[in-house]
Amino acid sequence: MKWFLVGLLVAAALLLWRVSAASKRNAPRAGELAPDFALPDQDGRTRSLADFRGRWLALYFYPKDDTPGCTRQACAFRDDRRKLVALGAEVVGVSVDDVESHLGFARTFGLPFPLLADAKGVVAARYGSVRNFGLIRLARRNTFLIDPQGRIAKVYLSANPSRNSQDVLEDLQRFQRK
Repeated sequence: MKWFLVGLLVAAALLLWRVSAASKRNAPRAGELAPDFALPDQDGRTRSLADFRGRWLALYFYPKDDTPGCTRQACAFRDDRRKLVALGAEVVGVSVDDVESHLGFARTFGLPFPLLADAKGVVAARYGSVRNFGLIRLARRNTFLIDPQGRIAKVYLSANPSRNSQDVLEDLQRFQRK
């Protein structure tokens, strides 16, 4: 019985690793056109990629509202927002949580940018940023820096929630010096 359970755990781990690896392969790469999206934000307003044309966009996917890592990441983007806007960039967060959850999260932490509700995970899948565990679906913590023409400039797979905003700022500065 013990070996059966160990085998079952190993099989489950391999399956999760395989799903994770496949998801990373599906993420758009730097230089490619960013996949389009149209999703409701925390206020119920539909936002699309076209809304941000002509500006840089930090589009970040995160697993769940009101969790420690996601809160740290969102608050860092909030705190760096003025610097990002000064560099011509906007920030948009995306998770599979619903509009109501996003509204509470945004209000609790004073988040001044859109949080998009991708309840079915369709957009997250286009960005190679969905984890599907059968009954549970979560977004992967990936960020895509999209240039003003709608092309992916930089991809941050498995972004560090504590450094993600700072990494985006540094890369924006570097891109604008070119």
